[in-house]
Amino acid sequence: MRKVPYKTYLSEDELPKNWYNINADLPTQLDPPLNPRTTLPAGPDDLSAIFPMELILQEVSREKYIPIPSEVLEMYKLFRPSPLCRAYRLEKALDTPARIYYKYEGVAPSGSHKLNTAIPQAFYNKAAGIRRLATETGAGQWGSALSIAANMYDLECTVYMVKISFIQKPYRRALMETYGAEVIPSPSLKTRAGEMILAKNPDSLGSLGIAISEAVEDAATHNDTNYALGSVLNHVILHQTIIGEEAKLQMEKIDEYPDVIIGCNGGGSNFAGISFPFLRDKLLTGKNVRAIAVEPTACPTLTKGKFAYDFGDTAHMTPLLKMYTLGHEFVPPGIHAGGLRYHGDSPLVSKLYHDGLIEALAVGQRSVFDRAMIFAKTEGILPAPESAHAITAAVDEALKCKERGESKVILFNLSGHGHFDLAAYDAYNEGKLDDVEYTDEMLKNGLACLSKTAGTVPAV
Repeated sequence: MRKVPYKTYLSEDELPKNWYNINADLPTQLDPPLNPRTTLPAGPDDLSAIFPMELILQEVSREKYIPIPSEVLEMYKLFRPSPLCRAYRLEKALDTPARIYYKYEGVAPSGSHKLNTAIPQAFYNKAAGIRRLATETGAGQWGSALSIAANMYDLECTVYMVKISFIQKPYRRALMETYGAEVIPSPSLKTRAGEMILAKNPDSLGSLGIAISEAVEDAATHNDTNYALGSVLNHVILHQTIIGEEAKLQMEKIDEYPDVIIGCNGGGSNFAGISFPFLRDKLLTGKNVRAIAVEPTACPTLTKGKFAYDFGDTAHMTPLLKMYTLGHEFVPPGIHAGGLRYHGDSPLVSKLYHDGLIEALAVGQRSVFDRAMIFAKTEGILPAPESAHAITAAVDEALKCKERGESKVILFNLSGHGHFDLAAYDAYNEGKLDDVEYTDEMLKNGLACLSKTAGTVPAV
């Protein structure tokens, strides 16, 4: 067998010119978001207070390919194409016949894949005459990306950062502030939503659901401000498919095709970004490819959650989304994979999982860092804790190949580096990391909030 290059690139003129919209190829139609006051499908008027019309049109589109604006492509060229790498040293350490590839998104200025959607969101908002963007961030990757993108388009940026991550990751905050963003620990006293949470629990460590409530309220109450979201919604998923579209072209160059595709999964954007262009082949031609979404045992949205209509935030400010959820009042334990601590999931990812077209796996924090260390020592890249969830599943699949004598091709998305996560690696090295299980009792309590909307939304 000929030697496959360690890294495979595309030239700038080979960059994909379109985003892929899997909504066009779904066997059955996606359940629409609902206006919580009327329980009718949410229309453009329900979203126009916080999103520009171009993003609203992308959110509801069933066109298979959405052209990437030339201005966005030029910005992408700052860091795209990202490399597709063969993990030779990891393969050797595992003594596996599997061929392991990873798409490395940590080369972006923000250190993660999040800039793939931050740039077009800033572009469309600037074109719509918006002056400021408000958003939330968990681990800080999304806040960093939007801060950079807002700076590119001369927009102001306000970031509500989940308080536990604000405490754990001071240098993520410093990066956002370097690009001009205002970073506020959430819950805060800046919004009514934050005040309500703090009145109930002054020591709240926050959650993405709470931070989303604050950012949406901020945007909805200021005419010059829109809301920007880093995951979950269809238009965000759409923008991230640049990852998988590139990966397909790169694998064609070396005459390879994955048997298994893996991504970590919180809100769904990076898993969808790497897998959806390949799932197109599964949906349209029956290609035998597996896609595995990997989540933490502390926040097992797909593996333990309920497929139901639920709010995307804690204070009931978003439309109702049909998704796997742990309940919008969920406040997760303070595990170090802050980007995966969300109570819900992408409606698109949720539907694919519910229909049996993708798989899901929950893994514990200690095993994640065990595998992250192996990867760092063999491949020379310190992975973000979120990305290390994908590494964990990739290693498990490679070891299964070793046991069975199978030479499968494994592709995973290394969605970001861990240079701002050294406190987590310190805790691991000092033996201070514990696994956190989301128990059935916790699940029951978390889902209790869904009963508050029972009878007002369609039955599951």
